[in-house]
Amino acid sequence: MSRHQLSGSGPGPRSGFLPPAPGPAAAPWLPAQSSEDLLVTGSELLRGEVERVVAASGGQLRTVLNLREAAPFWDRAPVVLIGSDLADLPPRGRSPAVLVGLNGDGDGLWHLAAAIGAERVAVLPDAASWLAEYLSRSRAPESGGTVLGIVGGCGGAGASTAAVWLAQAAAREGLRVLLVDGDPWGGGLELALAAEDMPGLRWQDLADASGTIDPRQLADSLPVAGGFPFLSWPGTKECHSAVDQAVVAGVLDAARRGYELVLVDIGRAREALRAFAWDCDRIVVVAPALLRAAVATARLLQDLPAVETVLVVRGKPGAALDAELIAASVGLPLAGTMPDVRRAAAATELGRLLDTGRQRKVRRFAGMVLDFGAGATG
Repeated sequence: MSRHQLSGSGPGPRSGFLPPAPGPAAAPWLPAQSSEDLLVTGSELLRGEVERVVAASGGQLRTVLNLREAAPFWDRAPVVLIGSDLADLPPRGRSPAVLVGLNGDGDGLWHLAAAIGAERVAVLPDAASWLAEYLSRSRAPESGGTVLGIVGGCGGAGASTAAVWLAQAAAREGLRVLLVDGDPWGGGLELALAAEDMPGLRWQDLADASGTIDPRQLADSLPVAGGFPFLSWPGTKECHSAVDQAVVAGVLDAARRGYELVLVDIGRAREALRAFAWDCDRIVVVAPALLRAAVATARLLQDLPAVETVLVVRGKPGAALDAELIAASVGLPLAGTMPDVRRAAAATELGRLLDTGRQRKVRRFAGMVLDFGAGATG
């Protein structure tokens, strides 16, 4: 899957991309799907860990030692698992690829994942429960909604503002949407919504969660502001408990099963990127029309998973560079220009960001990014 394409707010067939209906004697246009997940590794230790996970998920596993042996099965496997011992770059085939490694692999595991174009990372044995859920879900007929990450290409880019505006617009269109605060050090997204006193779960309440999270119970426990539920870090000065990456993955899996669209406001810190970006199906990068912002954004892309990624340029009167030039220099397709809203920063500080989201130019921007037209009118 290329990171240079993004269309629509969720998965779904489009008539222009569907093959013509075959006649009675026509051969299948795609190879038959295999029921076996594919693992490519030469590590016996890693193979044993993955075999236990696949067995727990109720699936079957085919293991090969290298990419040459994997070629006949690559596009037929429900999921391709790539071992961290793999030295060569894998093909960008149809099957989703998960890089699997061990706790001792350290930072090198994430650098390798970005280099080979893996869409997910599973560090075993800690991520065993998540991986089992992921494999089970991949065999289900309905994979759920889309997890869309919003990340700033540089500090102060406006990613949180964009995330709130997109969630507000999606809710207005009738989508089941959830806004997730993915920045533990961002001060609490609930403050921008003036919802710090709203009852409901916050991230610190989920710190000790384990096992599968029920989507309906999660939805029933979340606070609501602006017509959509949200999950925020606390907007207080007190220190809060860290949330394990496996917990984050479990929450996002439940959110994906319970909502049509999950918008994640991702922080730029490495820990936040690893915890949240690698569980996103698509990513929108927000950057102002400035040269230094373009350079910072290009660097950031090296830490993002190989999922569909587009650029939103934050417009501002008198900007030195235009949106098309920024997009071309970064190497991402331009999804839209984020409007300059007067006193938007002050509105955020005062907890009135939702008021700015009602403006027509904001609704038009959100409709363009999420690919629905109703936000541009009325």
